[in-house]
Amino acid sequence: MDKKTVLFVDDEPNILSGLKRMLRPMRRAMNFEFAEDGPAALEVMAARKVDVVISDMRMPGMDGATLLATIQEQYPHAIRIMLTGQADDESVLRTVSVAHQFLAKPADPVQLKQVISRATALQDLMADERLKKVVSSIGSLPSLPETYARLQQVLRDPDGSLADVAAVIEQDLAMSAKVLQLVNSAFFGLFRHIESPARAVNLLGLDTIKALVLGVGVFTDMKAPPSRIFNVKTLWSHSMATAAFAKKIATLESEDRDLIDHAFVAGLLHDVGKLLLLSRMHGEYEQAVRMAMETSCSLLEAEQKIFGLSHGDVGGYLIGLWGLPGPVVESITFHHRLRDYPDPDFGPALIVHVADYISYRLEPGQCIGEQPCLDEEILDRAGMLDKTDQWLELCGELQEKSGDG
Repeated sequence: MDKKTVLFVDDEPNILSGLKRMLRPMRRAMNFEFAEDGPAALEVMAARKVDVVISDMRMPGMDGATLLATIQEQYPHAIRIMLTGQADDESVLRTVSVAHQFLAKPADPVQLKQVISRATALQDLMADERLKKVVSSIGSLPSLPETYARLQQVLRDPDGSLADVAAVIEQDLAMSAKVLQLVNSAFFGLFRHIESPARAVNLLGLDTIKALVLGVGVFTDMKAPPSRIFNVKTLWSHSMATAAFAKKIATLESEDRDLIDHAFVAGLLHDVGKLLLLSRMHGEYEQAVRMAMETSCSLLEAEQKIFGLSHGDVGGYLIGLWGLPGPVVESITFHHRLRDYPDPDFGPALIVHVADYISYRLEPGQCIGEQPCLDEEILDRAGMLDKTDQWLELCGELQEKSGDG
């Protein structure tokens, strides 16, 4: 396999010299290029394939936001990371739609190496170059038009509160993913990952959310033509049910706060790949949906036949690019294929696998094609097979309470 190439862009020669020294132990595994400004960086991009670009924000002439926007348009396959010591609102707003991740400057050597290694590993997850370009070019995911309109209305209401805004965003898969990406970035200097969309909204604040929605349009309404055979509202309903069930199971079996939080957000985002494929490759995804409905195969099998990979692969790749925690990325990627997961013990991936199954058991009409099956061998190996009936019963009670509410 060819070595990956990482390009660093910074107008301070001392910074570049320090990076060269720091990264010297990694040179056997990957190639590094260095540029002192945006035009020089674009010359490197034109001369060779660059897999990851890590750029400073404040540079004379072409700044980091302009450079990454140009790279997003001309080289959509490249993973784009912003490295900056500036955390002002303007920097956040100008880069949130063009950067996959944000790192604080000066960079922590261990964190920087981890981010580079993880980003290049994610590149290998996507076998199809066309799909890799589609996913890497994403700055925002599409929201339902009525949800987007409702959010705009709340934000323009002088009496609108953060609680009102959070209530709308929590009902939307795409908006939840985006606020989690932003609030977990280095811009906010938080010491632990934030897993709740409502908490993320409160940390961002009303002014920032307004600027994101009404100013730079980081949330967008659904651009793809409406589908007659794929109901996006059903997708969100299933995603929220899976998140609630995952949290219920995790809370029942563990007191580990991180595990519970990871299970919840992974459950919420586990099908985000479906949304991405539907919005960016509409005709082909409808073809997969039609195949699953007409041949009674699973939607997963139909996706594999059409694309050569599944919505879990695509969703995990995007959410990984956006820098969400590893257990969340792994759960999204492997929730349908636990046997390929390096550590299929009781954890977020196994929990989301079960929660997804339970959601379709309780609402079979939401499933396209053949319903997913429980991997009983993996559950038995994790010592949890005898718990599934109890989980199903408790999640059914939770669903009834939710319906009554």
